[in-house]
Amino acid sequence: MRPDPRSRVRRAWLLAAAWAPWARPLRAEVAFPSRPVRLVVPYSVGIGPDVVARALAAELQRQWEQPVVVENKPGASGIVAFADVRQTPPDGHTLFVADTATLVMNPLLHRSLPYDPQADLAPLTLLFRATFALWTAVPGRHPTLRALLDAARAAPGSVSYAMLGNGHPSHVAVEQMAMAADVRLLAVPFKEASALFGAVVAGDVDFTAFSMHTVAALVAQGRLRPLAVAAPSRLPDHPQVPTIHEAGGPPVEMRPWAALVTVAGTPAPLLERLQRDLARALASPEVRRMADTTGFELLSSTPQQLRDRVAADQALYVPLVRDGRVARI
Repeated sequence: MRPDPRSRVRRAWLLAAAWAPWARPLRAEVAFPSRPVRLVVPYSVGIGPDVVARALAAELQRQWEQPVVVENKPGASGIVAFADVRQTPPDGHTLFVADTATLVMNPLLHRSLPYDPQADLAPLTLLFRATFALWTAVPGRHPTLRALLDAARAAPGSVSYAMLGNGHPSHVAVEQMAMAADVRLLAVPFKEASALFGAVVAGDVDFTAFSMHTVAALVAQGRLRPLAVAAPSRLPDHPQVPTIHEAGGPPVEMRPWAALVTVAGTPAPLLERLQRDLARALASPEVRRMADTTGFELLSSTPQQLRDRVAADQALYVPLVRDGRVARI
């Protein structure tokens, strides 16, 4: 008896289904990337995170032999940028530089967000950690951090600081110090870093918190000076700058971080490929050299380590929201 053609078709489908779990990873490895990759950065061009992102993009482009295009979308603590990212297909061709604001603070502060970090993104790796310093004008209204904090205790709200929006690291870091010092400061928000630094230089705002590299040009011009560095010990490249604790403040650190994520729903084999390629890129000498120029410490992690970092920071910052130091909106 001749075999039924329909039986052969059924057997072929069963065989294909049996091989599918192994075939999908192979296709993902071969197909990616099939077109230019977007690396979306929620910061202005030229500042530290953008510098690191562009060095990383160049290294990934070399690995993948496809363009990796950096797109800068600053503003609203990353909300605008990630709201755009989450609309893209989950195929690995869109990467996003997320930070403390995007992953930790925005969900704590906003009753309604156009994205859900847990549902809409897939974690890949930590990217870098910065160390903030407190900066004031030359000469400035307060000669030392101790004098600044004493003035804030004497007249709550009389000492002001500049920050880039509600929940931005420049906001959260200062309020963390203020809570530990038991003082109330006046937060002055700015949309752009250039306007923020202009106000501090002019003495319109008393101080701000940013990394060394971000303000290097203004320091070299003699327009800004450091009050203290927010680290457990003095920085080797700036041994003359005291820590916050040495300068008369509480023993707090201000070390905001950034990470790389992609769109939720990206196939697991492709996520593994991205994680391997990113770890290789972050270990490259050129990316490390560019990170050194920014003063950032490169980090590489597993997705679970990134999730753990988010959870730990959420627990750390909840008291700031509960105390009304960072407003829920």
